[in-house]
Amino acid sequence: MKRCIRLICCLLALLAPGCAFCDGLTLRTASCFAGADAAADAYVQLLRAFEEQTGYTIEDSSASSDESWKASVLYDFAAGNEPDVLFFFAANADSAPLLSRVVPIEEINAAYPGLNLPEAAALTESDGRVYAIPARPFWEGLFVNTDLFDRYGLDLPTTWDRLETAILRFREEGVVPISASLSDIPHYLAEMSILVCGAPEEHTLRPRTLAEVPQSWFDGMKLIRRLYTLGAFADNVNATNESMASQLFRDKKAAMQIDGSWFANSIPQESMDTTIVMPMPAYAGSADPNAYIGGVSMGFYLTRRAWEDPDRRDAAVELLSFFAREENLSALGSYHLTGALLQSSQAMLSHTDAMLRPFQDDMSKEARETWLLGCVAAVAEGAMTPEECWEKIMLLHPFEN
Repeated sequence: MKRCIRLICCLLALLAPGCAFCDGLTLRTASCFAGADAAADAYVQLLRAFEEQTGYTIEDSSASSDESWKASVLYDFAAGNEPDVLFFFAANADSAPLLSRVVPIEEINAAYPGLNLPEAAALTESDGRVYAIPARPFWEGLFVNTDLFDRYGLDLPTTWDRLETAILRFREEGVVPISASLSDIPHYLAEMSILVCGAPEEHTLRPRTLAEVPQSWFDGMKLIRRLYTLGAFADNVNATNESMASQLFRDKKAAMQIDGSWFANSIPQESMDTTIVMPMPAYAGSADPNAYIGGVSMGFYLTRRAWEDPDRRDAAVELLSFFAREENLSALGSYHLTGALLQSSQAMLSHTDAMLRPFQDDMSKEARETWLLGCVAAVAEGAMTPEECWEKIMLLHPFEN
C-alpha cells in the first residue's frame, strides 16, 4: 500500500509554535503498519502529528508484513532507493543485508548527545552494535474461537488428543478447523509444529550439518503432514493467501489459527470475549506444554543515505527521535485487547521462562524461503519427505551467516 501524507502548507508550519522553517523538505518512511494491523491508524496519526509539528512532508510506503514486503524493502536498499527512516526486522537474518546502510544508535547518540536514544541489548547484531530502536514485542500462539467449541460441545484444545478430536468434528460440520495459508505465510504453523515435537533446548539449536538437525525438526514436518491428512486445513490451503485465511477466523468460519500478537490486534472488539490464545498443545512427551514463541524482532532505523545528506540529516534524526518517544512507541507497540483474549494472552505470557525465540529469524533468507515457501506445502501434500526437506535446506548452510 502506498500512501502519501501531505497535510500542512508552509504558511501554517511557520505559524505553528516550535516548527522548523518550511523549506519543502520531504522525508520518506516505510513500515509494516498497514492493512489489518491495529496500529496502522496510530502510525498514520503519528506521521500527521510530526508533519504538523515540523512543517515537513512525509511520504510513507507501508504494506502488510510478508515475504514480498521484506523482499521489496531489501530491493529498495539494493537499488539505492531506501527510505530515510524504516521500521523493519532487527537482529536476525533479515536485517543482516542492511547493516552497512543504516546508522548504529551509538553513532547517532554521539553526534546528538541530548537524544539518549535507547540501545536495546535484545536487538544487538552480530557485529555487537545496535542499529534499531525496538518497538512492538511479539508473541505467537494458537488462537481459538471458543464459541464454536461451545456450539459443538467440544473441549478446548489443551491437549493433542482434544485438538485432533476437534479437527475431526469441525471437518464434519463444515467448519475449517485450522485456518492457514501454506503458500503465503506458513511461518507460524511450521515453527510451532517443531516446537511441540521436542524439548525446548532442541528448538534453540542452530545446526550446521544435516546430521546435527534434531529429530524434533523432522517430526515437526511430519506433524504438518498429519494435520493435512486429518483435514485440519481448508481445501485451498495451498492456494489461498494469509489475509483470506485470517478473515475466515475473524468471520467465525474457522475454529483455530496459529498466529502472532499482530493478529490479535486485528480481532474485532466484539469478538474478544469469544476468542482466546493459548500455547499449541504438546505433541511429544518431551515438549513443554507452556512453550510459545516470542521476543522483540523489529525496530526503527535511520538510513545512512539520510545521515550523509546534510540537507536531510537533522530532519531524519528528528523523526527517528519522535518515534522513539515512550508514548509513541506505546501507541505502536501495545496490543489493544480486552476480555477473554486479554486474559488468555496474559496467562500464556506469565510463563516467561517458556518463551522461545523463533529459529527462522536466524536462518539465511534463501534457506528460510526454501523451507517455508518450498518445503512446507510439499511436505503437507506428501510430495516431499521431511528428510528431503531438511537435506535441501541444510545444503544452503542456513545458520552460517
